[in-house]
Amino acid sequence: MNSHANGDRLDLMQTFVRIVEAGSLSGAAAQMATTQPTVSRRLQALERTLGVRLLQRSTRGMRLTEDGERCFERAKSLLESWGSFESELRGKGEQAQGNLRVLAPHALGQEHFVQPLTEFLQRNPGVNVDWLLRDDERDLIGEGIDCALRVGEVRDPSVVSIKLGDVPRIVVAAPAVLAGRPVPEHPDELEGLPWMALRTYYRADVTLAHAVTGETRQLLIRPRLSTDSLYALRNAAVLGLGVCVASAWMLTDDLASGRLLHLAPQWQAPPLPLHLIYPYASFYPVRLRRFVQAMREAAPTINPGEPLRSKLTRP
Repeated sequence: MNSHANGDRLDLMQTFVRIVEAGSLSGAAAQMATTQPTVSRRLQALERTLGVRLLQRSTRGMRLTEDGERCFERAKSLLESWGSFESELRGKGEQAQGNLRVLAPHALGQEHFVQPLTEFLQRNPGVNVDWLLRDDERDLIGEGIDCALRVGEVRDPSVVSIKLGDVPRIVVAAPAVLAGRPVPEHPDELEGLPWMALRTYYRADVTLAHAVTGETRQLLIRPRLSTDSLYALRNAAVLGLGVCVASAWMLTDDLASGRLLHLAPQWQAPPLPLHLIYPYASFYPVRLRRFVQAMREAAPTINPGEPLRSKLTRP
C-alpha cells in the first residue's frame, strides 16, 4: 500500500471515529464541516477496505457491530499515536492535549491530590480530566480509565505500576475514649478500649510495629463500627466512638487541635504503598506523561520528610 493510500486510510478512520463519537452521520458531518453523503461514502470506503461491516443502521438509529466495536477502539488508539508522532516530529511534542480519565481513592482524591490536580490543569490548558473517586478496584481498560491512584498492593499483571511512596498509619482516639486515663504507650494497653475498623485494610485484628526496635504486636479487636470510608472512620473517632488506625496525613489537624490523641506513639501499623497504575501500551501521550510527573511530585508530601524508596519510571 503506498503512502497516499495509507493517508486515505487514516482519514477514513478519523471519519469513522467522528461518526461513533457524534452518534450520527449528520453529527459527524457537522463537526467535520462537510456533507452527510461525503461522510457516508467515507464510511462505506472504510468498510470495503477492511472487508467488514462496522455500523448497522435502521429507522431506530445506529449501532456498532462487533467488528465495529473492535475497530473503534483500535482506530482511536492508532489516530492518537499518529497525531502525537506527527506533533513530536514538528517540535510540538510537549503540548499536552486531550482528555484524561483518572481513578483515585475518595479521601486522597478529595483532599491531598486536588491541589496538584488543579496545578496540573493550570499548567496544561489543553487537557481536561475526568476525576473519578472509587475505593474499590476497577477494570481500567473496560471502563476507559487512563490511570489510577491505588493504595495497597497491586497484583494485576496487565498494568504498569509505579510506586509513589508509602502512606503511614497511626493509632488515634478522642480524649473522651480514655476517660481521663493517661495516653497508652504500649499496644497491650489498647486491647481494653472500644475499637473501630477500616474494613478495606483491617477488620478483626491490627498489627503494630515499634518504630525503633521493629518489635511487633498483634491485637484482636471487636469493632463497634466497621466501615470502608476513611472519612466516616475519622469523623466517628473525633466524636469519641472508639480507637482506630488511620492514615496519618489525614489526622494532622485533628491531632494539632487536640480533637484526637496519638496512642502508643512509638508504634505504627504497616504503611500502605501508594501506586500510580496504567495499562500497558506501546505509546503514552504527553498528557499522561505530564500527569504522572505531577503525581510523582505531589506524593511525597503524604509523608513529609520521608524520601521515596523506589526510583520512579516514566510511562
